Amino acid sequence: MKRLIPIIRCLIVLLLSAIVTGCGPTAYKITPVPVDRKLTESVLIDEGGLFPAKIVLIDVDGLLHNSRGFSLFEEGENPVSLFTEKLDKAIADSGAKALIVRINSPGGTVTASDLMYTELQRFKEQTEGQRPVVAVLMDVAASGGYYVACGADEIVAHPTTVTGSVGVIMQMINFAGTMSKIGVESNAITSGVMKDAGSPFRKMKPEEREVFQKLVDQFFDRFVKVVADSREKLDETKVRELADGRVWSAQQALELNFADKIGTLRDAIHGIKEKINAPRVRVVTYHRPMGWKPNLYARQSAGEPQVNLVNIDLPESWPYPQPQFLYLWAPGQ
Repeated sequence: MKRLIPIIRCLIVLLLSAIVTGCGPTAYKITPVPVDRKLTESVLIDEGGLFPAKIVLIDVDGLLHNSRGFSLFEEGENPVSLFTEKLDKAIADSGAKALIVRINSPGGTVTASDLMYTELQRFKEQTEGQRPVVAVLMDVAASGGYYVACGADEIVAHPTTVTGSVGVIMQMINFAGTMSKIGVESNAITSGVMKDAGSPFRKMKPEEREVFQKLVDQFFDRFVKVVADSREKLDETKVRELADGRVWSAQQALELNFADKIGTLRDAIHGIKEKINAPRVRVVTYHRPMGWKPNLYARQSAGEPQVNLVNIDLPESWPYPQPQFLYLWAPGQ
């Protein structure tokens, strides 16, 4: 019976796959999965030469949160944990001479953004500032995405990057009107008047809004300080003047001193070569086994499978129903 268990599991996966993909043509690929899940290294660019300097490229993309992502057939990654694991591997690699953090993210939770920024600071401390750290901003590097970029020595924005959105949002929903229409009532028994503050089942009280506003202001103060500390040409007064939550183009960010250069990823690599005085380099990235990287622009993941049993379209920033403090650019929410 024990020998049949793996076969039964495979049949279940195939059945679920058929349900997900429908009746269209489907191909199945069975690939051995390595038991060792430690990060492996892949070469993205190799300029040759006898001793090319190694540059490590680490991606920061998607919504930043300090929890595991959801995947139908496998356990997802925690973005903060994976980022830290990659930084640790880069620290331990004495051959690594520089670090590129490629950012394509609208931000995420306050804590996740701050943790990733802090880990980047730790990388610089552990390497005693001897390895240049360059943040390369891609499509979107806003709010928490920009927060993480502030941990780098230099920020290079792609010509078409959207960045900025320095600020905090606490997005909340209220089902009270809908519930009253369908005859549903919610009753909470609490130990204190603020215990259910922010409940989606009733309107927010003025005193509750005041409490949440103070928290938002404190997190905003933290964001402003991080930006001011990382940008030599900006002080806290100037950051507060500019930080109204809006996003900027790469050119605007450069003019406002929120970015150091406008250029492509290859431009950033060329700049690092000059910094470390290396005529030739080898650019590498870290990934889980089987996470193949075909070229410099390959993404870490092709996305997660989805099964739409009930078509309810909620923003990606609402993976949980409770209120969250977010460094997030979320237009239309």
